[in-house]
Amino acid sequence: MKANLLFADAAVESLEARRTLPAKFKRMLAQLNLPDRVGGKNTVIKMHIGGDIGFTTIHPLFVRILVEAVRDAGARSVKVIDSNKPSEGVVRGYTEEVLGCPVESCFGNTGDAFHRVEIGFGELDFVLFGAAAVESDVFIDLAHVKGHGDCGFGGAVKNIAMGVIPKVTRQKLHRLEGGIVYDREKCTFCTKCYEACPNEAIILNRDRREIEFFFHHCTYCQHCVMACPEGAIVMEDRKFHDFSRGMAMVTAAFLSHFEPRDLLFINFLTDITMYCDCWGFSSPALVPDIGIIAGEDIAAVDTASLDMIKTENLLKNGLPKNRSTLGTGRHLFEKIHAKDPYIILNQLTELYDCTTAYDIREIQ
Repeated sequence: MKANLLFADAAVESLEARRTLPAKFKRMLAQLNLPDRVGGKNTVIKMHIGGDIGFTTIHPLFVRILVEAVRDAGARSVKVIDSNKPSEGVVRGYTEEVLGCPVESCFGNTGDAFHRVEIGFGELDFVLFGAAAVESDVFIDLAHVKGHGDCGFGGAVKNIAMGVIPKVTRQKLHRLEGGIVYDREKCTFCTKCYEACPNEAIILNRDRREIEFFFHHCTYCQHCVMACPEGAIVMEDRKFHDFSRGMAMVTAAFLSHFEPRDLLFINFLTDITMYCDCWGFSSPALVPDIGIIAGEDIAAVDTASLDMIKTENLLKNGLPKNRSTLGTGRHLFEKIHAKDPYIILNQLTELYDCTTAYDIREIQ
C-alpha cells in the first residue's frame, strides 16, 4: 500500500507572497490535521541546529511557522530539540525569542537523561535515546536533506538514528562499518584531518610529524577519512550493509515508542549540499532548491526526497573544484559518496511498518 505524501514546490508560479514556499508550508500544515495529532499533547520538534560556521540549515522562519501551527492546534507544550547543545544554534537564529518555543538538548540539562534499549547486533549491543525525544507525546521529525559521507544521505531516518543518541551510541553504530587505519608513510602532516575532526579525537605529534587517535573520543564519523587528501586514513573492513542495518534498527527501536498517529515527518529539500550540517560549515548547493515533503511514513518521505534529487540537475559549483568527476551509481549521492542511499530505507521496511511506495499531492 502506498503512503500519501504532501509536497510544496520551491518554484513560484508568480511573484506573489502567497505563491512562495513559506506560504505553501503554512497551507501544507493546515492539511496535516494538526489539532487531532497534537491537541493536548507534549510535542517535540527534532531538527539539526548545525554548528560552527554552517549556515545552510533550515531557515528559522520555517521553524517558527511550524511552532506556531503546533501551538495554534492546541498542543500542551512544544519545544525544539537536538543532540547538539542549544548554544550551537544561537548564531543561526535558533533561539526561543525567534522560534517562539524553547530549544533544548535531547539529553536534558545535565546531558545524561537517557533511555536504554537493547539491540544485540554486533558492536551495537544497546542504544541510548535522549529522554526528551522518547518521553514526548508527539514527535515531529523536521529533517534537512543533504548528502552524507557515512550514511549516503541525511534525511528523516538519519535525524533519528544519529540525531537522538549520544556519542557513545554513535561510536557503536559507526564501528559496524569498520575501523580506522592510519598510514604514516602516506601522511604529509597537513593536519586537515585534525581540523575536520568534530570530537577532538586526533592528536598532533609535532615532534614526529604524525597524528595519533584518541579513540575514546572517536565516533568513527569518518570526517578525517574524507578530509585527508593523501588517502593516509581509511576505514578497513568496510561493511556499509551492516552499518545501514544498524541505522535501521536504531530508527525502528525509537519509532516503536510511539503510535503512528503521534509521528510526523517533514523533509526540507533546500540548500542540498554535498555534506551534512554536522560538518560545521556550508558549501554551495548540489541542485536547485526543490521544496518540502511531509507525511506519516518515514521511509516514503525519505524515498520521495531521494527520488526528487536528480543527477541531471547537478549545479556546476555543487562539488569542490577537486571533485569534478562522479563515480558510478543510480543516485547523485551514490555517485559522490559511493554508497547507495536507498539501502537504509529498504532495511527499515523489514523492521518497521513503513513503505518506500508513495503517492504525492502538491500543495497549491
